[in-house]
Amino acid sequence: MDAPEKVIAGIQRAREAQRLWGATSFRERADHVRSIREYIVAHAERIADIIAQETGKTRIDAISTEVLPAAMAADYYARHARRVLKRRRVRGANLLLINKRSYLDRVPLGVVGIISPWNYPFSIPFHEIIMALMAGNGVVLKVATQTQQVAGILAECVAAGRLPDGLFVKVNLPGSKAAEAFLQGGVNKIFFTGSVEAGKDLMARAAKHMVPVSLELGGNDPMIVCADANLYRAAAGAAWAGFSNCGQSCGGVERVYVDTKVYDEFMSLLREMTRSLRYGSNAGFNVDVGSMTTPQQLRKVTEHVQDALSKGAIVGAVSRTLDGPPGGLYYPPTILESMTDDMLPMSEEMFGPVLSVVRVENIDEAISKANDSSLGLTASVWTRDHKRGRSIAARLEAGTVTINDHLMSHGMAETPWGGFKQSGIGRTHGALGLEEMTQPRCVVDDILPGVQRNMWWYPHGRDVYKGLLGALRALYGSGLAVRFKGLKTMTQLFRRTFTREK
Repeated sequence: MDAPEKVIAGIQRAREAQRLWGATSFRERADHVRSIREYIVAHAERIADIIAQETGKTRIDAISTEVLPAAMAADYYARHARRVLKRRRVRGANLLLINKRSYLDRVPLGVVGIISPWNYPFSIPFHEIIMALMAGNGVVLKVATQTQQVAGILAECVAAGRLPDGLFVKVNLPGSKAAEAFLQGGVNKIFFTGSVEAGKDLMARAAKHMVPVSLELGGNDPMIVCADANLYRAAAGAAWAGFSNCGQSCGGVERVYVDTKVYDEFMSLLREMTRSLRYGSNAGFNVDVGSMTTPQQLRKVTEHVQDALSKGAIVGAVSRTLDGPPGGLYYPPTILESMTDDMLPMSEEMFGPVLSVVRVENIDEAISKANDSSLGLTASVWTRDHKRGRSIAARLEAGTVTINDHLMSHGMAETPWGGFKQSGIGRTHGALGLEEMTQPRCVVDDILPGVQRNMWWYPHGRDVYKGLLGALRALYGSGLAVRFKGLKTMTQLFRRTFTREK
């Protein structure tokens, strides 16, 4: 574990390096980032193996949801950061200030602090690291204490970019201590991914230092299956988005609402798919679902399922193992049916390989139930009618809604990531994520030659009052006569713009 003093010293080193890095061009930064991408591609199998060994996920999960998206992210931000963050002209709003020309610069924040989780310990922080670097910032990263081997390989990848000494700093200490050290060290913004409770605590601490935060705090994400959906695809999508990474995905499906007209057919497909899945150790490539990552998370999943069963839920299907019960941190992918709103899986994030399925009479009921949550990270709609899908998506309270897919938009570097309600504040990824790594500076330039003073400057008098009133009527008065008279009065006042009278 690192001492807080070491973290604070690291922040200072990053700040010194950032002064030079922030002055480099986007092209220079992109060259460094592409070197990082090339290293990931060259060492993809070793990276995936380390991720799988430390988290318990399968190597296919590791390569598909962590390694491949990281390479895609490096490529996207290297190519598009300049376009997103370049200087932009601000269009004028009215004739009264026609002599003003304004533009907006996106300025690097300085040093960005990143506190990342254990469920996707490579891809989640990687996106934010690359966004921060391409925006011209220094980075201090705290990876979850449970995944320090992944933190090591992540730092190895960043080192392949041959960044200036001290620009990137990896630290190892508990989350609460890291947050305090970040704030004491003077980071300019903190990006945090974790629980709602921890996020609220961080936000309260940061407020005392006036340090902005970006928070991604999880979800209890709904999936709506319409009567006209491709039911095979919907069932396959539910299985993937519910069980991938052993259900430990903040954007994974947890609640499934199915139109009663197709409920039986959909459930028949979902049960069959669930029973056919193989879970167990990651020895080869013939396992679909790996293990939970921590004992605490396994206990939480067990408690949620027991709560639901005690209140009348039934187990619709359970996956199988290859060689008998594997023990350890494994939990079988499970379907829960006959669910009611008072059961824990319906009201709280479970973070495990369990799908809770509910029959609904119509889509209005499904939307109402889907929105009945304090969380709103992602949601999905399954229908063959894309117009209808977009209409339903517009009524869902979620930061991302996918149509006929789920648990994939985080891998799309171009799409913003973040949620509504208690799922968080701010966005990462895409143009919005890059902008969150900067602060806007507006410059207003007066281009009119010969100007000595503005119309409303001192000294004041009745003529100034009448002239400004004339300007108001010239711009917004009712009728041409009123506007023309106002313009005449304003013009008389405008002449003083070029004089130096006392």
